[in-house]
Amino acid sequence: MEIVVKLYATLAQHLPPGARQNQIRLDLPEDATPAHVIHRLNMAREKCHLVLVNGVYIAPSQLDHHALKPGDAVAMWPPVAGG
Repeated sequence: MEIVVKLYATLAQHLPPGARQNQIRLDLPEDATPAHVIHRLNMAREKCHLVLVNGVYIAPSQLDHHALKPGDAVAMWPPVAGG
């Protein structure tokens, strides 16, 4: 199945060549979860602080359990300091 992955801030360095506007289309197995995306792009799980699927927050405890569907948009941000 194909999904769109959007990585922001320092996570963008993990996007493969060909990525545009901080995003890429990925082909994943039918049983994929956000954890599969993290692993596939060789990111450290603790660096993926905020994860949204189609704009909906996915808690860290659900990264291995939230089933992705074809066409989903997965966006991830690292922890950021600021105020």
